[in-house]
Amino acid sequence: MCIPASIYIWLSVNYFQFVILHYFGIDIHEGALKEIISKNAKQPYFKAISYQNVFGNAMLVIYSFSPPFFVKILFDISRLFNRTIYFQKQTLDLKLQNLNIEKDFLKAQLNPHFLFNTLNNLYGLVVKKDPSAPEAIINISDLMAYTLYESNTEKVPVQKEIDFIQNYFYLERMRYSADKDITLEISVEDDIDNIQIAPLLSFTFIENAFKYGLKSAENNFLKISIDIVNNIFYFAIENNKEKNSVKKTSFGGIGVKNVEKRLNLIYPDNHELITEDRESSFFVSLSINLT
Repeated sequence: MCIPASIYIWLSVNYFQFVILHYFGIDIHEGALKEIISKNAKQPYFKAISYQNVFGNAMLVIYSFSPPFFVKILFDISRLFNRTIYFQKQTLDLKLQNLNIEKDFLKAQLNPHFLFNTLNNLYGLVVKKDPSAPEAIINISDLMAYTLYESNTEKVPVQKEIDFIQNYFYLERMRYSADKDITLEISVEDDIDNIQIAPLLSFTFIENAFKYGLKSAENNFLKISIDIVNNIFYFAIENNKEKNSVKKTSFGGIGVKNVEKRLNLIYPDNHELITEDRESSFFVSLSINLT
């Protein structure tokens, strides 16, 4: 009841103001409000406070204030949108930082392990006074330079990754007799000068094959194949295992899990990794779209 009463009081005050101004001959003689004072002063009082006049004045007030309200709404929406974009950017930046930290951490776990293994290999050659030890030292030096320095970026030229695999394979191959069925086949059908790949993704599988394979009394084998076709990196490795070995519920352990995490971080929806613990062998297949 308070609000309607205040509206009628406001209309009454306005009506009497118009009457007083008209009495003294004050009016607007041009423009959109021409003779508005005389028109309002000459109408009867009860018409001035009628329901139709209340509605008309309310619409006039709404029309008068709607442009600034509309501008304010647009301003608030724009400010809210900008704040939303800002917070989304902050969130994305934070996620990107977390991804980079996780990738660096996962890759850093590999380097110390590789260092210890390669030094053990060199020690074995030196103890046996193997004439190939000097060449092995050069290979180890190249491998360490790659893992500690060149691979500290998210991606490296794919040719350098292939050279690393060849050097490591040569180093490991020297530890076995020539009658062992240990092969590495590389086929490159494209110009790979400008193609890059995340480093050390296949290294864990090669290292595991040499570490856990080639232990049976017979039918020892380790086969690695690498093919690059249409900017797709195909890697496959298979090695024998002992007949009585128990299948592991988690194939490959933490090293393989780290590779899976890196693949999901760097190549989401652009890779396929298959690991199989077969009856007489372990098999790994990895394909990565490098485009």
